[in-house]
Amino acid sequence: MTAEQTEQTGLEIAVVGMAGRFPGADSVGQFWDNVLDGGEQVSSFTPDDAIAAGVAPDLARHSDYRHVHGVLDGVEYFDNVLFGYTPRDAALLDPQQRIFLECAWAAMEDAGYAPRTEGAPVGVYASVSQNAYLLTHLLRSPGALDHTSPQEFLLATEKDMLSARVSYHLDLRGPSMSVQASCASSLVSVHMACQALLAGECEMALAGGVTVHVPQHEGYMYAAGSVFSSTGRCLPFDAGADGTVFGNGVGVVVLKPLADALADHDTIHAVILGSAVNNDGARRMSFTAPGVDGQVTVIRAAHRVAGVDPSTITYMETHGTGTSLGDPIEFEALTEAFGHDGPPCTFGTLKAQIGHLSGAAGIAGLIKTVLALKHGVLPPSRHFTRPNPDIDLDSSRFRLSTEATPWPEYGRRRRAAISSFGIGGTNAHMVLEEPPAPSPRSPGGRKQEVLTLSAREDEPLLELAARLREHLKAHPEADLADVAATLQSGRTPQRRRATVACADIDSAIDALAAVRPPTVDARDRGVVFMFPGQGAQRVGMGRELYETEETFRTWIDAADERLDFDLRGLLYAGDPAENAQTLARTSYTQPALFAVEHALARLWMELGLVPRAMIGHSLGEYVAATIAGCFDFATALDLVAERARLMQDQPPGAMLTVNLPVDEVLPALGADIAVAAVNGPALCVVSGPVPAVAALEERLRSDGVTCRRLRTSHAFHSPMMEGVAALFVSRLRATAFRPPEIPFVSNLTGDWIRPEEAVDPEYWIRHLLAPVRFHDGVGRLLSGPASVLLEVGPGATLRSLVGKAGDDHVVLGGLPDPEREADDGAYLARTVGRLWEVGAPVDWSRWRRGTWSRVPLPTYPFRRLRHWVDPVPGTGLAPGIAAEETHVAQEVRPHADTGQAGATASAGLSENVLRVWRELLGIDDVGLDDNFFELGGHSLLAVRIVARVADATGVELPADALYAAPTPRELVALTEQHGFLPVEDDRQDPKLMARMIAEIAEMSPEEVEDRLREEA
Repeated sequence: MTAEQTEQTGLEIAVVGMAGRFPGADSVGQFWDNVLDGGEQVSSFTPDDAIAAGVAPDLARHSDYRHVHGVLDGVEYFDNVLFGYTPRDAALLDPQQRIFLECAWAAMEDAGYAPRTEGAPVGVYASVSQNAYLLTHLLRSPGALDHTSPQEFLLATEKDMLSARVSYHLDLRGPSMSVQASCASSLVSVHMACQALLAGECEMALAGGVTVHVPQHEGYMYAAGSVFSSTGRCLPFDAGADGTVFGNGVGVVVLKPLADALADHDTIHAVILGSAVNNDGARRMSFTAPGVDGQVTVIRAAHRVAGVDPSTITYMETHGTGTSLGDPIEFEALTEAFGHDGPPCTFGTLKAQIGHLSGAAGIAGLIKTVLALKHGVLPPSRHFTRPNPDIDLDSSRFRLSTEATPWPEYGRRRRAAISSFGIGGTNAHMVLEEPPAPSPRSPGGRKQEVLTLSAREDEPLLELAARLREHLKAHPEADLADVAATLQSGRTPQRRRATVACADIDSAIDALAAVRPPTVDARDRGVVFMFPGQGAQRVGMGRELYETEETFRTWIDAADERLDFDLRGLLYAGDPAENAQTLARTSYTQPALFAVEHALARLWMELGLVPRAMIGHSLGEYVAATIAGCFDFATALDLVAERARLMQDQPPGAMLTVNLPVDEVLPALGADIAVAAVNGPALCVVSGPVPAVAALEERLRSDGVTCRRLRTSHAFHSPMMEGVAALFVSRLRATAFRPPEIPFVSNLTGDWIRPEEAVDPEYWIRHLLAPVRFHDGVGRLLSGPASVLLEVGPGATLRSLVGKAGDDHVVLGGLPDPEREADDGAYLARTVGRLWEVGAPVDWSRWRRGTWSRVPLPTYPFRRLRHWVDPVPGTGLAPGIAAEETHVAQEVRPHADTGQAGATASAGLSENVLRVWRELLGIDDVGLDDNFFELGGHSLLAVRIVARVADATGVELPADALYAAPTPRELVALTEQHGFLPVEDDRQDPKLMARMIAEIAEMSPEEVEDRLREEA
């Protein structure tokens, strides 16, 4: 690109993302490689292949039958789990819509935007060809449409559903339109998307089209004068051209106004300067024939909208079908509209390589043109030998090249155009320009970046890690901050997650090779802060965070300014050995530990991790109360400093951990030793005078009891603190307390603190003296909702006390253990990643540093699950959708006292409910606790399942029963509540039956009628 800049009009549209699958190419990258190679991607096959695909043998072996088609690999596969379809519904869904849905997801990710999370209005403009799968598979497979209601049939097969389906599954809330204009459909879709963006109807748009004709090995019968090629090759503008060949493909582009894309630091692949659409009307030979006037008009209109002189356009992607009628007309229109001025303009057509993709032809040509602009390469034209004699190539600006060549700049940004013309006369033309150079930006990023990966299941998760690793190996120049930010903001979080903390591309490559499946699913886990008490402190705690994290530094500085000693010097400067001795003094320990834990808590909250609940151990409860709002930071720090000073002035004492249950410890204690903490079912801390504790320790060890002396100078949480209480109470009574805004667990009760306790000065006096009931408190936390218990402070003491918390709860640390790793920043990055892995609400926008750009990265690796209805050979079209059978499994009567019969009835009902679910969901292994909606159920199917269950049981259920009872077990219970009890004829009590029969035998008909009236 030269230094010349094109003045922007405000009408420019940026192409910021792409995805596609084409014959011989499963990705846009592979597609471009094929374009440059010039090789033919149209497949040839044998008569036996055609017969196997359902072609009549005599037709398949006819001399005029051409066995060629542009085959799209894997059309029978679909990741139904990701999109929430049952196997049965997935098999009924038009494969064109399935493939387009996956492609739209990939295009969003390629643009760096996460499906289902983009809040701005995003439009969808999509085109789809005829549903051949319906005609050649579903209607030729008896039973395929059993249990399918007319409405479900319509939703699965109707082409009008395509754009709405994408909008629903990707949660896109802009305009959603299915566009049909024959062969021009997909380029018209792009044109309409551009118009919607310019009109402000949406801020971003997806546009494209799909064609999947099945069976793919069907070929065609050649007839002279038809649109089909006699040779099985498409030779656009060549002397040998006499028709086209067809193929399958799908393509989607993501569009944004150029100004927005630049401001948002999107990757811009190309810029659409303008476009136009019209119709030939009746000014042509026939309805199916093209018209010169209409094509000239639409080309000139597009040039006017783009504000360009056609002489500046130096590549032209033509419609180029290779027909004897169409090519000369198109060339005549191009020559007239472009004129003869300007440098040579290379022209070509994709159809020579991959065939005519019908409604997807325009988007395929557009993606090819975008890639040519992006790479600065003029693509080759396949099969061209000499020009069509009806084309005067020599006297025009246009040139055909059979080799890929560098694209000259001619003193300006490269420009290209593309045309797409549909049978029926719809014409579309579009002008593009290479993207502007990215604006310079200051370096951003962190010392340690976090790469986030997620998938619905483990297999695609590991595949995603492998693909990203290969991508980074191929692009060592990638900006790691851009890669991390794109993954964090541009991917939809799934339940199986992994993260990699890394400092550079090389370490990222190494770490990605070690990615393993997670041990737990990500789920809605709130964060519980756990604040350790005295004993966890160390010199240097949080040093790197102070240097790199503004929030942490701000709160440490605030503490330093308020305390009467040099906190920063004590923690982060001076001689570490001397500082450690000072820090061991309670008057320094507790304020320093409070300041670090509070600053760390504020840092986590800054990252979006506001605690759902909290617990503190001893001093840690003051931090919890501060975060909960019981007192402000300055008041809390003053209280902690005063409390610590008073404690320091008390007589020395000792504390001892004892590995015994508290009930076994108490008898061993003398009058001067107290239980200071109950940290586990067999783990206590005792506190008292040094000689008494030493004597106790000796006795316990001699009895084989494990115990350990703690690094403390005083006997906390014991009667030895009564001197502090007497002096501290007046300070507490002068403090303005507030009820907690965030719940936390009390050390005194091991239960949630009550508002009246939190504001009572006497509570905080008792807090000095009474034992810490930490084990009870942890039990209270673990009995609540799934959560992440995050130790907010140095060391791993509380984590070790909590131990294994089960699948619902995860325990993590906030600062590293100095004996294992001393890098606060790396540990923080790993912990942030781990929090996100298990489902904690990390706010990545607050984690990132500086400006960053969205960059193309490997997109979601969809699982290749076969969902396909094979036609039955020799079967004609099915007559229609079969009415669903009504299955009545048992006779029913109103609910009465069940007893043993009730248990039997429940078992029978469960089997009935499971059978209905399995039939209508199309899943053989439904269990009693499987969730209907997680299995891919939807509202229409829910109504039908409820109706079938009602038919089978005779119990009228509400239409929304599955919303209240989404599992078979819950639906069984709901049915029983509404009055179900089957008559189990083969399980009745024989004696009871005999007595009933005897009674009836002795009655007259009139007496029987009277008894029945009474029962009624």
